Amino acid sequence: MDKAKKFELMNKVVRELEDLQNSQTALITKIGQIEVDNMNGLNDKRLETDLGDMHSKIAQNVDAITEIFAYFEAQRDEFANANRSAIEAAEAAAAADAVK
Repeated sequence: MDKAKKFELMNKVVRELEDLQNSQTALITKIGQIEVDNMNGLNDKRLETDLGDMHSKIAQNVDAITEIFAYFEAQRDEFANANRSAIEAAEAAAAADAVK
């Protein structure tokens, strides 16, 4: 795989990790809303227990995703800096081919 294609794939993975992080954060928000609704009148013990457990597990996932996101984003940036000229040359060649 040439350096430009690898960089493009790395960018795709960074976007997917960010999307995954956002999805997990949305789940935490939704669970929190249900927990509040439960506290505001339902007081269902099963909801309280299970939602609390789910909240904790998803929070751990968010932490793990945040760590891998930061790691891989740094890897991508390091790769880009080390291969900037090759990436720019490949992108210029692709742009020239697109004009033809």
